[in-house]
Amino acid sequence: MKYCPQCAHRLITVRLEGREYLACEWEKCNYVFYDNPLPVVAALVEHEGQILLARNQAWPAKMFGLITGFVEKKETPEEAVSREVKEELGMDADIVSLIGIYPFFERNELIIAYHVRTCGNPVLGEELAEIKLVPPEKLKPWAFGTGFAVQDWLNRRTVQE
Repeated sequence: MKYCPQCAHRLITVRLEGREYLACEWEKCNYVFYDNPLPVVAALVEHEGQILLARNQAWPAKMFGLITGFVEKKETPEEAVSREVKEELGMDADIVSLIGIYPFFERNELIIAYHVRTCGNPVLGEELAEIKLVPPEKLKPWAFGTGFAVQDWLNRRTVQE
């Protein structure tokens, strides 16, 4: 953004409480663009004892991940994760537990990850190219984004066994 969405004056960099933000140059406006992270939900889907990983249409052929999506207006994270599983897989999700909350600085998102269980047959939504089922003991976390939730889930699973 280069211009204030409230008054159309130029935005300038200001320092507030030790951090840099964009703010309106016009003193009377007082607009500050905080650029807060967007809330995103992630579902680690357990389906028939295996973990369901999905490949988004826009991803490379061998890249799979969790079911994810943005929390929408007037929606709780629990509602959002259930909605995303329904939209992307055509299945109802039973929330087992909150895995954790993870900053994803590279995309300016805050990931709220849940372990969910599903039953029935998955039907791919328009965003997904394919899915695969992985036995939990063969699941390998990745070092970014939702991969930290996978690692935490695996660690808790190991402790419980």
